[in-house]
Amino acid sequence: MTLEAIQTAAANAGLLTMGALHEDGNTIVLLGTGPAFWAAFSASREYLDGSKHPVDRWSKRVVGDLAKTFSGTCQFPSDGPPYPPFIRWALDSGPFFQSPVGMMVHPEVGLMISLRGALILPREIPLHQQDTPSPCLTCDGPCTSACPVDALSAGTGYNVTACHAFLDTEDGSECMSRGCIARRACPHSAKAGRTDAQSALHMRSFHP
Repeated sequence: MTLEAIQTAAANAGLLTMGALHEDGNTIVLLGTGPAFWAAFSASREYLDGSKHPVDRWSKRVVGDLAKTFSGTCQFPSDGPPYPPFIRWALDSGPFFQSPVGMMVHPEVGLMISLRGALILPREIPLHQQDTPSPCLTCDGPCTSACPVDALSAGTGYNVTACHAFLDTEDGSECMSRGCIARRACPHSAKAGRTDAQSALHMRSFHP
């Protein structure tokens, strides 16, 4: 078994292998949405059946199938309490960093991070990871001034009240239909291949 084999299987299922690490003799592979996700998900029974939580149900089926294929187990951000330490896993895996607006950033998807699950293998496999610098080091930070209500900051935290109040206004309709303006301002976010339909679905889950 190789990390490359997992990456290929995950990509064929519509997921992006976003990071991996060793912990307690296990290999933890973090799987998220990328350019192939929307086509796979929007054709799935979970999307088409009209029931609640389609992305979570799709993720549990697809990541669960990958776990069976590679003789491992899986965990999801919604498992808990106690909840699996996805943020710590991400930051320890290498390619995730904290951005100036507080959210994590990833060189392949920018601020459009949506971790769908973790594949946990009961063995250590070679990761061949290289030190990856934060993409923010060479960026002039358009995300820091994009939010109309200045609700996002690594220094002061996330102003949930201001964000949600703005989303309820007419001006907030762009965030609801196309995704968070600050996330879209990140130059690397375009690599995520997010369609407006996908962003709108995520925003409806975030702010029903």
